[in-house]
Amino acid sequence: MWNVLLLIVGFLCLIKGADWFVDGASKLAARFGIPQLVIGLTIVAMGTSLPEAAVSIQGALKGTAGIAVGNVLGSNIFNVLVILGVTALLAVLPLQRSTLFIEIPYMLFVTVALLLLGMCGMSISRVEGVLLWGLFLVYLGYLWWLTKRNKASDQNRSERDCDGMEQLRNKEQDETGEEGWSVVRCLLFLIIGGALIVFGSDLTVDGACGLAEMAGISERVIGLTIVACGTSLPELVTSLVAGKKNHADIAIGNIVGSNIFNILFVIGTAALIAPIPFEQAFIVDGLIALAAGVLLWLGVVRKQQLHRPCGIMMLTGYGIYLSYLLIK
Repeated sequence: MWNVLLLIVGFLCLIKGADWFVDGASKLAARFGIPQLVIGLTIVAMGTSLPEAAVSIQGALKGTAGIAVGNVLGSNIFNVLVILGVTALLAVLPLQRSTLFIEIPYMLFVTVALLLLGMCGMSISRVEGVLLWGLFLVYLGYLWWLTKRNKASDQNRSERDCDGMEQLRNKEQDETGEEGWSVVRCLLFLIIGGALIVFGSDLTVDGACGLAEMAGISERVIGLTIVACGTSLPELVTSLVAGKKNHADIAIGNIVGSNIFNILFVIGTAALIAPIPFEQAFIVDGLIALAAGVLLWLGVVRKQQLHRPCGIMMLTGYGIYLSYLLIK
């Protein structure tokens, strides 16, 4: 019961912390006119991935680095198959061309890279952690270029119109003294949210490892199921809300950006702290994560939209994968 309590309290802290962190970061970014797609790929994606990062890094610090790979692969599978699957049931999600032809293929590329690195020696070494960090810096460079391009062209005029309406609404709220988001308030939300994420991750790792020990369940299965689903709750809430509000760029950019961030930053950072064992079974999980990404790409490549039939296929696929985990 104590371990279950730790998990519940840890998840609550993770969810609320990520919520406050994203609120503070996105409001701060909106003041500088950053495009919606870039916000989804960066601030929202990285903010909602902080629980995965905190849990995996805490696991590495506590000598349970094996939970890191399971957490990341499980989260990435859950993100695509469940979160985008459920979101697609509620709304049609159009994609930017850059998401279809650059960001999703890059997500597939880094998933393959993780698989190959893990299969070489069956661990992710510190040197390979540096390599993952190098790919992460390449991704950040691309996002910087994307921001400059969006500001210099009229390609995302509709996004800028939405941003302009949001800024006007924020200005009116500031003038009336309602819901004013000053820089100090944004920074306060960032700091408190980050602290809750770190504290929640600590409790989550302790509770998950305690349950795994008592039940004789491997760190891999715990990481792929309980921890992965729990740390993906911020992405689920963010994408559902964004989809319902017709902010498709944030809904899909959040997931694609989170998956890239999970592999490159989370695994890369955890590997720099301690070499991460890569179990033979992770190969199957990695292939499932890759197949989920391919299914997403195939589902949107023809019409540049994610429709309900593809969402149903995604949810069915996750049901089959979950059955495999429980039966095995």
